[in-house]
Amino acid sequence: MTRDGRLGVGVIGGGRLGPVLAAGLAGAGHAIVGLEAETDRDRDRVTALIRGAPVLDRATVIERSELVIVDVDNPATELGPLLERVTAERSWVQGQLVLHTAPQFGTAPLGPALDAGVIPLAVHPAIAVTGTSLDLARLREAWCAVTAPRPVLPIAQALVVELGAEPVVIAEEHRATYAEAIATATEFTNSIVQQAVSLLTEIGVDQPGFVLSSLVRSAADNALADSTPPTLEVPEA
Repeated sequence: MTRDGRLGVGVIGGGRLGPVLAAGLAGAGHAIVGLEAETDRDRDRVTALIRGAPVLDRATVIERSELVIVDVDNPATELGPLLERVTAERSWVQGQLVLHTAPQFGTAPLGPALDAGVIPLAVHPAIAVTGTSLDLARLREAWCAVTAPRPVLPIAQALVVELGAEPVVIAEEHRATYAEAIATATEFTNSIVQQAVSLLTEIGVDQPGFVLSSLVRSAADNALADSTPPTLEVPEA
């Protein structure tokens, strides 16, 4: 970490969310030292989001970074092998922060990297990711699931606050349940909206998405406002 608390941030993995988080942290004063982009499409997306961002190979990004964001689009199949590969290549730098964004995992996937002296963090924003600047605005009204060893938990929470979001601590053993909740809300919303759009299209309504937009947002807001957990009744002895 630099003397004034600013970090050199790098992104590996080729996911859509990592560059968004890097851009958000850059807006808070941190420095982007490099991003991995394996394809021309990835390069175009990264440079569109962060003008002048250095696009480097993975090993160089890790070597130059004080905070490495590891982000893949399919963490269930891609995160573990990527972390294992980097660990086997001895690329990690002792004392650097390594943050992954998979909703279903805590810091366990980073276990093998601990021998290299990294500081493990797991942070997942509860937003529908587009990989564009739209996500930066959404972050400012989002909550982020945070999992980390207790001594470094304040670091993860501080990074979330710098993104403009709010941290919510999720225990390691509860990450799978958290991920299920996120997937349920996302898939249900997408399914219902698509069904409603299809019905309006059948009766000739132009731009059905725009017609439904205010309704969907207000209905979701109302549902969330009424989402107090049920009170469990304790039977009398």
